[in-house]
Order: sequence, then C-alpha cells, then structure tokens
Amino acid sequence: MKTIRMLSTAVASACLAAALVGEASAAPHWNKNVKCEETDPEGRVIPTRYGNAELGWSHFSRKHNIKKCRVVDAALAGKVDKKNGGRLEYYAIARNQTRLVEIVVIVQYARRTADGEYDAGRGKKIGVITAYCKGMNRCPDWINE
Repeated sequence: MKTIRMLSTAVASACLAAALVGEASAAPHWNKNVKCEETDPEGRVIPTRYGNAELGWSHFSRKHNIKKCRVVDAALAGKVDKKNGGRLEYYAIARNQTRLVEIVVIVQYARRTADGEYDAGRGKKIGVITAYCKGMNRCPDWINE
C-alpha cells in the first residue's frame, strides 16, 4: 500500500511538472532581435524587431510589402499621431512624383503586448507591431526604392 501511495505521488508530481513546463512555453515563438531602431522626437527609442508572422518585421515586410527600415523610420521620426496607453500610432506620407501613400506604424511602447502574449524582457519595449499603407493590403513596390 505504501509503495502504491509513493508511486501515485510521483506520477502526480511528474504530471504537475509537465503541466507547468507546458504553460511556461505557451507563449508564441518570436525573434526579439532588433532589425532597425529609431528615436522619436520625444526621445523614445523604438525598436523594430524581427518578430514572427503576427508582429514585427517578419509580419509587415511580407504581408504589407514594406522592405526598407527607412519607410518605418520616417514615420517614427515624427510626432505620435495617436496614443492609447502603450499603443502609439505614427503617420507619414510616402511620395513618388504625383503618387501619395499614407504609411501607418503601430508601436507597443511597453514590455508586453496588450494581450499579454508577447514579452520583450525586463527593461525592453516590444516596439513596432506593424506598418502598412492606409487603405490597401500591400504597399506599392515603389515605396521600397
């Protein structure tokens, strides 16, 4: 009887340890390395991290066709156009002769995303979540020239 009780305690401990490890690794994988960085006029240093398919460079460079840091940095070099807690929005205009496109850059200037899924680490900011051309799914190729 004593052996069975010890065995069930060991099994319960192993299950609990497996559950805790599973929960700890439940956060989505993302690359926290910085692709580019810009300082806004108020002194905020804003990283653009490589991220993954949901946020950061890997997200918007594929989905929204922004392939140059200078496109994002141009918006970040201006003032914050919209602020809601740690969420900041920056707007810029890209121009190619007579063609104009409004660039929107969304930043999470906090350690964690609003939904708590991503964590940049102690003392760091998530940075650029996404960037896109307003009113279209993909930015025109000319903004990357």
